[in-house]
Amino acid sequence: MKRNLLKTLVVSCMAVMMLVGCGTKGSPSDDKPIEKTITVTDVRGEVKIPAEPQRIVDLSGNSDILSILGYKVIGTANSDAYDYTKFPSYLEDTLKGAQILGYSMQETMDIEAVMNLEPDLIVISTVQEKMYDQLSEIAPTVMVKLEALNWKDDIRTLGKLFNKEDVANKWIEQYEAKAKTAGDKVKEEYGKDTTYLSFLASGGQFFVFDGAGFGSVLYEDMGLAKPQGMPEQSNISLPVVTYEGLAAIKSDYIFLMATDEDYAQLQNNAIWNNLPEVKEGKVVKLGASPYFNQGYSPIGRELLVDEIGGMLNETK
Repeated sequence: MKRNLLKTLVVSCMAVMMLVGCGTKGSPSDDKPIEKTITVTDVRGEVKIPAEPQRIVDLSGNSDILSILGYKVIGTANSDAYDYTKFPSYLEDTLKGAQILGYSMQETMDIEAVMNLEPDLIVISTVQEKMYDQLSEIAPTVMVKLEALNWKDDIRTLGKLFNKEDVANKWIEQYEAKAKTAGDKVKEEYGKDTTYLSFLASGGQFFVFDGAGFGSVLYEDMGLAKPQGMPEQSNISLPVVTYEGLAAIKSDYIFLMATDEDYAQLQNNAIWNNLPEVKEGKVVKLGASPYFNQGYSPIGRELLVDEIGGMLNETK
């Protein structure tokens, strides 16, 4: 009897040991590869992020730049400035499939929506700084500071952050060459001294593009001439003029951005109707969406340099 009991105990112990051994050897956690990480430096300091992030949520408004660097985001705040529920038309292909989480100039967005996407990396700007602590609990979070006027620095900053400075610089060089070629073609067709003005009409005021957005595409990238009487832009805020201030700017062509309502208001104004550019039919009418924001996007700018010559041809 004792011999049989001992035999049973030995067999039972061996079975337990085999089960434990098998369980340990076949543990999924042992077979799972260890994810490689790198340490980067953002505006807050050092942060450890995946070496090859696969599920990026970007709230900074730089989803287009991330695309240039070779990344595809799963969540974005690069929404249309006039409708936060959709992509601006110039980014529809680039951001196809990503979930819109808000607008990049918002200080806060839906934390739960970010969490539900299960990101492995989150990118924010200093605009969303108050969200940093909550977001960093979901996934590694990097924060960038956006330049007010020099958009190329934003590309270089993100290129440096992800160790892709060569990709960033190559894209900028190609863009600069493309923009110069497009500008030279316009100058050849319309004259090198011909001047161009671009502005957004909104509520009876005119937001003039000079050193940013559409204006910097015209003057800095394409090298087209700036009209006299322009208000100078010193920060990210666009200079604002009244009807009288608009009349004081002497340009040959106008790129007008407006909603249908604002355009209707313009057409009922005597000062606007008496502008030489209006009388001569040298006004290119563009929708406030997407053109108000398009010049602030690198991908948007690239499309603009392809389109501006054709826009001017429509005034002939």
